[in-house]
Amino acid sequence: MAKTETSTSNDRFERGLALLQKIGGQERPAVLDSLADIAPDLGRMTVEFGYGDVLSRPGLTLRERQLATVAALAAMGNALPQLRFHIDGALNVGCTREEIVETLIHVSLYAGFPAALNGIGAAREVFESRTDLPAPAEPGPAPQGDRFERGNAKIAEVDGHAGEQVVAALRDIAPDLGTYIIEYAFGDVYSRPGLDLKTREMVTVAMCTALGTAAPQLGVHIHGLLNVGGTQTEVVEIITQMAGYAGFPAALNGITVARNIFAERSQH
Repeated sequence: MAKTETSTSNDRFERGLALLQKIGGQERPAVLDSLADIAPDLGRMTVEFGYGDVLSRPGLTLRERQLATVAALAAMGNALPQLRFHIDGALNVGCTREEIVETLIHVSLYAGFPAALNGIGAAREVFESRTDLPAPAEPGPAPQGDRFERGNAKIAEVDGHAGEQVVAALRDIAPDLGTYIIEYAFGDVYSRPGLDLKTREMVTVAMCTALGTAAPQLGVHIHGLLNVGGTQTEVVEIITQMAGYAGFPAALNGITVARNIFAERSQH
């Protein structure tokens, strides 16, 4: 029995180590050496569980997993070294600098401008340290048309309802807040070309799960991800992945929201 357990543990470690090397771009991951003198078991468990168990699962591409992780870490705002590592890792698995920057701009909607600005600062450090990146792409054209109308159309794509409902729900107390949600969140940010709607909803589900303070909004964006082509499997994978970055309570609470959404949709 002991031999079987050791073999299973070794398999998990080797699988995790291979994936960590791919993401981190290093033969010897720094997490092992940095913890060797104080908590070597934590280093091993990071490799076995974080990479061997969770990130090795099917259901999401490595690009999707890295963008979800970058979004969650930036939103939480308490893990700058890990954010830099995963921005670098996102580049290593095929994400572009433009996709990373767009993900960090998207963070402003759910964690605020300080979190987005700090994330951009981390991205700048990583980009400047890399000599293998192509030159930045030329900025795309600014979205055209009325901001409210543009946002109204975009929120209908994601939520299936017109944006006026958001304004109506807040009319008695904060009508301007409703207008800002339509104009800025959906008219300005969601309408930008740097990420497709499915990826935007994926990183939003990751952020709302990791923050742990936005269960109603998490429900809205689980619906949104499913509305724009995501699957229940992808929703569960994103939330499960957050166990490694925001903890099991955040993931368990996220799964509770997802269960309710899946049940609601199955009845309609």
